[in-house]
Amino acid sequence: MLNVHNLNYSSSRTLLFQRFSVIFMDVLFVYAVRECCKCIDGKKVGKELTEKPKFILSVLLLWNFGLLIVDHIHFQYNGFLFGLMLLSIARLFQKRHMEGAFLFAVLLHFKHIYLYVAPAYGVYLLRSYCFTANKPDGSIRWKSFSFVRVISLGLVVFLVSALSLGPFLALNQLPQVFSRLFPFKRGLCHAYWAPNFWALYNALDKVLSVIGLKLKFLDPNNIPKASMTSGLVQQFQHTVLPSVTPLATLICTLIAILGPEAFSDV
Repeated sequence: MLNVHNLNYSSSRTLLFQRFSVIFMDVLFVYAVRECCKCIDGKKVGKELTEKPKFILSVLLLWNFGLLIVDHIHFQYNGFLFGLMLLSIARLFQKRHMEGAFLFAVLLHFKHIYLYVAPAYGVYLLRSYCFTANKPDGSIRWKSFSFVRVISLGLVVFLVSALSLGPFLALNQLPQVFSRLFPFKRGLCHAYWAPNFWALYNALDKVLSVIGLKLKFLDPNNIPKASMTSGLVQQFQHTVLPSVTPLATLICTLIAILGPEAFSDV
């Protein structure tokens, strides 16, 4: 099954393994949905089944056709990963903070795209777990901050990271791992069009370059043959607009995560 010859390699055994392993991993997703439904207070609900929040939540999650159809073809195990995240959230609702932190750390090492959720997890754990008491009006009692709990959370994250990245560190392959986790050389558009702001930015650059060539403002010899819209997965320089660096995208991402409220007093 693992005798790979080239990029067009195909094997019926590999196909069956991937298909059945994805279906089997959905057991965790179903269990996580069940645990999340337990966290909903269903006392003040109607008598009809369709009016019960637990039923509505379970239907919305379990009948997600993106997971039922697409994931069982594309083999990215998103149902399993989504199950880990839901189970982690359920554990936080159940005040089992250490277990929730552990599950999220494991999830993060399975797929680093969940790094975007990490700031929300960090703030929630800091507020709900590291501060052990509140004032009568619900605000934080600053003196209740527990360094022991912060260290315990850090230890959980450290142990999971050590177990996941330790072998690569021992083999001096950690830079290779990070270069693949954050493949900046793919450019802003990965495989044709990325459905985000940068697609509009690249399209505007393309339009301006065409207009510039028509009006003879640009030298055709200085225009790259391949462009952002060619569908090739590699890094390109913009023709008219300023080229966007990885640092610029990181700053934009951080600003988007913080939201306008963070700069309201600036």
